[in-house]
Amino acid sequence: MRFLRPARFKLFTALSLLAFSPFAFTDTIDRENDGQDIDVAAVREWMNTKRQVSIKEIGGNLSLSGEVRTEFQKTGETNDGISQRGSGTKYPSSTYDVAVNIMLDYRNDRTWSAIKLEFDNDAGIFSGTTNKIKLSKAYFGARAFEGDSYYADFEAGRRKLGNIFDSKLQFSSFFDGILLKYDQSFERVGDFYLHAGVFVINEKANQYGYVGETGLMNIAGSGLYTKFSVIDWDTKDEQGVVDQRRFDFLVSQLILGYKFYPSKLQKQVTIYLSGLYNTNAKKLEVTDYKRANWGSYIGFSIGELKRKGDWALDANYQFLAAQCVPDFDASGVGLGNVNNSGFYTTELNNSTLTTKSNAGGNVNFRGVSITLDYLLSNNLNLQQQWLQSVTLDDDIGPYRKFKQYEIEFIYGF
Repeated sequence: MRFLRPARFKLFTALSLLAFSPFAFTDTIDRENDGQDIDVAAVREWMNTKRQVSIKEIGGNLSLSGEVRTEFQKTGETNDGISQRGSGTKYPSSTYDVAVNIMLDYRNDRTWSAIKLEFDNDAGIFSGTTNKIKLSKAYFGARAFEGDSYYADFEAGRRKLGNIFDSKLQFSSFFDGILLKYDQSFERVGDFYLHAGVFVINEKANQYGYVGETGLMNIAGSGLYTKFSVIDWDTKDEQGVVDQRRFDFLVSQLILGYKFYPSKLQKQVTIYLSGLYNTNAKKLEVTDYKRANWGSYIGFSIGELKRKGDWALDANYQFLAAQCVPDFDASGVGLGNVNNSGFYTTELNNSTLTTKSNAGGNVNFRGVSITLDYLLSNNLNLQQQWLQSVTLDDDIGPYRKFKQYEIEFIYGF
């Protein structure tokens, strides 16, 4: 396993310090469940309250929780004006899914583990599936040391990068690796954390990635927070042309946010703004000789899900240029990409290079995401979501449009 090259280590350190300067204060390719990855944080917090079946006979706390989902999606997608879904195409415009997710958590005094199995299948007698099973989470952890206001943890195993690090435009890949976490609370300053790790990109090529995020929450008790992350995909010197383009990414991201409780609304409100930048991007023919290496999103969320009648709303506007994040790690609204094309290759997993006329993938877009959750009961959540996007730079690739409405019932136990 290689360590960070000296130049990259210096850059990582400098960027981390930048996040706390006075200026700052003012996985495996997986595409099956991208829609679920866009769920607002309120749903995750609500699901955590369901982990209440405890078994203490083995010396710790073992909890079982789960969720049953039924989902309907109505999707429209065009490529240079040609419909990619519906009548006359290979893909339906209306889809139905049924899913079951099972979570097991075990915690002892200084150790813990977590497992999540996802069973997500298409509905229908002739169109349905019964064999789609995925291990989306499997890791263990231990506390290295702790004091009155700080602690350090070690964790190893699998989960999504987005379960550890914060972003609406990246971190959709799996983190199969080792994570170190340090958290400390400063009474008059805020809650500081630094989380960093190394993960497997391709074990056959002895290729690893490096990622870290640092943040300061509730700065001086004001509700303001800032987060800064760096992820390095370009960690192998000897690569072919395809891999040189596919992994030529050193992405930094800064998030600024503000949490507050308006007295009239009586609900938590969060306003957030983020910017992303790929330092390694080059001017290529496929990008019309532009670096196209930036991304941004701005939005707000209202409410939390705790009991029957609660609701939560999240809305944001997103921009993602063609070379800001790797197409296999891109998240957010996207462009549908029903044919699973890549930006640098005609398909995400093949080696046939694209040109600026046919470059695809789920990058180079601008779009809006709106998600509304409402608890019909303490266990049943009704979630509705609207996604809509178009091509950001029409000099790169075909001009694409995408829109999707989703309604989903989620029963948590």
